[in-house]
Amino acid sequence: MLNFVKANAKISSMKNCFCNSPQPYSRCCGPLIKGTIHADSAEKLMRSRYSAYVMAAVDYLIATTHISKRSDLSKKDIEQWAKTNNWQQLEIIHSDTFIVEFKAHFRDRSGKKQIHHEMSAFVFENDRWFYVDGVFNDDI
Repeated sequence: MLNFVKANAKISSMKNCFCNSPQPYSRCCGPLIKGTIHADSAEKLMRSRYSAYVMAAVDYLIATTHISKRSDLSKKDIEQWAKTNNWQQLEIIHSDTFIVEFKAHFRDRSGKKQIHHEMSAFVFENDRWFYVDGVFNDDI
């Protein structure tokens, strides 16, 4: 809960979105997470999903995962992962139409610096982008 409160406090004073865009959250990832607009690319969806982890917006994370993968998800586990880590920075390594490689820098619950390195696959279906799966860390 503390990280969520910190994230909400950051929104009003931040110049850049959590996803490292130069736009403010209210004009970048915020409208996507609220559901008022949809991502227009795999990279935009991935950026909004990173911001959703910062905000612990679990329902958005589940809704933007492809339906074929949702049965594998645990709302409780996603929420715990989102809230117990202190998300520091998103770094886009490479992006093309259906693949986004990124590094999410964070501090774990003990304060140790960590990097989640992922090459994510996305699909465009029914006029929307969805996260399908990823290759992680040492497997990239």
